[in-house]
Amino acid sequence: MEENLEAPTVKSVAMKWGLILGLISVAFFLIITLGNLQAVSGINWIGLIPSIIIIYLGHKEFKDNGDGYMSYGQGLGLGTLTSLISSLVSSVFAYVYIKFIDTTYFDTVKDIQITQMQENGMSDSEIETAMGFSEGFMNAEVTFIFGIVMGVLAGFILSLIVSAITKNSNPELEY
Repeated sequence: MEENLEAPTVKSVAMKWGLILGLISVAFFLIITLGNLQAVSGINWIGLIPSIIIIYLGHKEFKDNGDGYMSYGQGLGLGTLTSLISSLVSSVFAYVYIKFIDTTYFDTVKDIQITQMQENGMSDSEIETAMGFSEGFMNAEVTFIFGIVMGVLAGFILSLIVSAITKNSNPELEY
């Protein structure tokens, strides 16, 4: 059996798949934003599907191009790093888009929130209180930071699950 001299590293595989997932996330953001789909219930949950697939493909590449093994820790690290890179790409894009391209982005979000609160039977004073609280978070800088933190957190959780399924520990290294 021939040994692979250029075995992939967690970092190299994560970089590749993180950039791919970042571009997919940008496309998803644009579809939701330009299609005015922000009010569609559960639409953001659909965004987890590409993340799961990309983490799986990263794990597969790591094992296929390496020695065939991947520990749980390597899988978790690979998935989390992939999510960090993806979150950086998509958060930078969202920041630029919201700050410089569509400066009315949060006006649309506010209108959607107010409509949903009215449909849920909230009074005007309750809506005003809720909007007063949420308006402090409606700026490009907070969106940038929140996008990275939530992207990494979601990626970590998905990686916990996907790594448990895709790991293939080397029996020679186990006790």
